[in-house]
Amino acid sequence: MQPFRTLTSLAVPLDAVNVDTDQIIPKQFLKRIERTGYGEFLFFDWRMNPDRTPNPDFVLNKPQYRGAHILIAGRNFGCGSSREHAAWALTDYGFRCVIAPAFADIFYSNAGKNGVLLITLPDAKVAELLQRATQPDYKLTVSLESQTVADAQGFQERFTIDEFRRMCLLEGLDDIGLAMRHTAALDRFEQRHDAEFWTMPRSKEQRA
Repeated sequence: MQPFRTLTSLAVPLDAVNVDTDQIIPKQFLKRIERTGYGEFLFFDWRMNPDRTPNPDFVLNKPQYRGAHILIAGRNFGCGSSREHAAWALTDYGFRCVIAPAFADIFYSNAGKNGVLLITLPDAKVAELLQRATQPDYKLTVSLESQTVADAQGFQERFTIDEFRRMCLLEGLDDIGLAMRHTAALDRFEQRHDAEFWTMPRSKEQRA
């Protein structure tokens, strides 16, 4: 997992509440067995017209937001089903940070385990950022090290985050990475377990 420390990027305003995981990545695209390839289907039903041509009114299709890595959204982002594919779609598209007043709990966990920093700010602050992000070339700087969100026009707000989640993001550790930090201890356990297993008394049937 790519470590997250400081990110300066264009910010996309998605002024919508209760954005559920079926909108983030619609169910018809959940057939892949890899974590990659979901980015092109992010917000597919909003990004595309029925004839699969880009919807020019949807914010991600506007040229001024091309290449953005920060998404600003309304309250309860990531509600709905528990599909981890929603986090995969965001990261595959290029988003590394989402700012909203509140997130669904399971989505919050899935996003953190896939390297996406979710920042919770008060409703009024998010509303201010949503408005500011309509300006051309608007950029935010997010620092996980100092736990701040700031722009060049004077906006600055501090956010809180669970210390364990912060450590994992800073060091780029997903669940596998966390386990691999204990490789030596796991190897010792397996060696001890194997030695004890093969020296245990066994019945004639077990020996066969």
